[in-house]
This record gives sequence, structure tokens and C-alpha cells, in this order.
Amino acid sequence: MNNSLWYASTVTLFMEIVTGTLGNGFIALVNIMDWVKKRKISSMDQILIALAFSRLSLVWSVLICILVSVLCPYLFMTSEMLIVTEIIWIVNNHFSIWLATCLSVFYFLKVAFFSNSFFLYLKWRVKKVVLATLLVSLILLILNIVVKLACIHLWIDSHEGSMFYSLRNLTQFPRALLFTNSSHVFSPTNSMFMFIPFIVSLVAFLLLIFSLWKHLRKMQLSDKRPRDASTLAHMKALQTGLSFLLLYAMYLLLIVVGISSLGSVEEAVTIFFEYSSGLAFPTSHSFVLILGNRKLRRATLSVLWWLRCQSKDTDTSGP
Repeated sequence: MNNSLWYASTVTLFMEIVTGTLGNGFIALVNIMDWVKKRKISSMDQILIALAFSRLSLVWSVLICILVSVLCPYLFMTSEMLIVTEIIWIVNNHFSIWLATCLSVFYFLKVAFFSNSFFLYLKWRVKKVVLATLLVSLILLILNIVVKLACIHLWIDSHEGSMFYSLRNLTQFPRALLFTNSSHVFSPTNSMFMFIPFIVSLVAFLLLIFSLWKHLRKMQLSDKRPRDASTLAHMKALQTGLSFLLLYAMYLLLIVVGISSLGSVEEAVTIFFEYSSGLAFPTSHSFVLILGNRKLRRATLSVLWWLRCQSKDTDTSGP
């Protein structure tokens, strides 16, 4: 049973690494090529490129750390290496989540419309709002690192006599790496940093729904077509926002399930949750972005058509 679960967790992890690399690499490549071709880049494309690179860094840092832990486990038998891997994960995960949150805020300000003067002020300065959101998130990042380091040092002090054994157990390493709220350093204060971007995106999503409701009501009173350009833009933004919220909610749920199951189920089951939830969100969300973006969707169809033509050419030239 344990062997099959460990095999499943390993296959799942490396499938997520491969798909995460392909998906986010594709997003970055298409937008960079379009930037070079047009010699200009939109704010949304800038966010997408930054988001793609942050998630590539996240995926590959996980891969590198796990490979090193397996091939050279003694490198991770110090508290310094544990702290370094935690900080690397926190920074990469922070930008992966907050850049996606900035994308939700950007969609909301670009699509929604309210007659409120404060909203109009923000709408006209959408780039500054996104930049301000990132700057505020950097303050939260610093606080998150400070809290995490304090929790790690507290955990190290409480396990001082058995530190060597704990770090030799490789099941402790992926737990420390893949969870910003891992079991041995979990605290309610630390979990707050995971829910703040979710709340921001949820508020933007609900306000977007309210904006769409007001727009549809206005269209009905004026006897105009209900499916105009503004309505379609609202629907598209809502689909993207809902996908992000659902995936992130599943991510948070898997973290809660993984932590609550510690000590009550087999260790292999716990590790499976930790492996799969750690990369499931940034990997799956990249494909949601590809399907929801017209330029990326067209590029995907072009690549699939080229691969189909190459396959036909290979079959024709074969014996």
C-alpha cells in the first residue's frame, strides 16, 4: 500500500513539474515573442510574463531541491539549509499567488464600471493600483518571512536533541518545502498570509458580479441587446476570476486536509497530499490563463495544428 502511494505521489509530482514548465513556459514565450514583434507590451501581458516566470521558478526550485535531497541528502542536514529552502518556497509562492491576484484586480478595474468617483479614480490609474498592490504584498512577504523564521527557530529549539534525526527523515523535507504552513511550523498567524490574496480576489469577483448585474439591468431598461461587448467582457473576466478562486480554494483545502490528517493516517497518504497540493495550483491555473486569453489560445491552436501537420508528414514519409 505504501509503495503504491509513494509511486503515485512521485508520478503526480513530476507530471505537475512537466506540465507546469510547459504551460508557464508557453505563456512567457508567446508574450515575449509578441512583445519583440510589436515592440510594445500591454500591462496585462507584463503581469502574465512576470506570473509565468515566478511559477517557473517555483516549479524548478521544487524539482532542484527534491533532487538534491535525494542525491545529496547530507546537504540538508543543517538548520541553515532548512531555512533557505523555506524562504525560497515562500518567495516563489508569494509572487505566484499575488501576481495572479493582481491579474484579478486588473480585470476588475478594466471591465467593471461604477459611477462612484473613487472607483473612477482607481480605474483611470489601474497601472498604479496594480503596482501599489504588489508593493503592499511585499510588506506582507517580509512579515511572512519574519513569522516563518521565528516559527522555524522555535521548532529547531524544541527539537534540538533530535535535529539530526529529523532532517535525515526525508519525509520532513518535502513537508517543509511544499507547505508555507507546514505541520512543524504551523500557526494561525502564519495562515493569514495565505488567505489575504484569496479575500482580495474574492472581493474583486463579487464587485464584478455586482457591476454586471447593474449593467444588465440598465440594458433591460433601455431595451438594448443584453449580449453587448461590455457584457461579454464581464462574462470573460468572471470566468477567469471564478477559475482562479476555485483552484485557490482547492489549494487551501488540500493544505488544511494535509495538516489535519497528520498522525491520523499513513505517512504516505500525508506526503501525497503535500506533493500534489504544493504544485497543483500554479500548474493548473496556467492552463486556465491560456484558455481564457485570446492570443494564447490562438497560439495554442497554431502549435497543435503544426504538430498535427508534422505527424501527417511523418506518417506519409514512413515505410
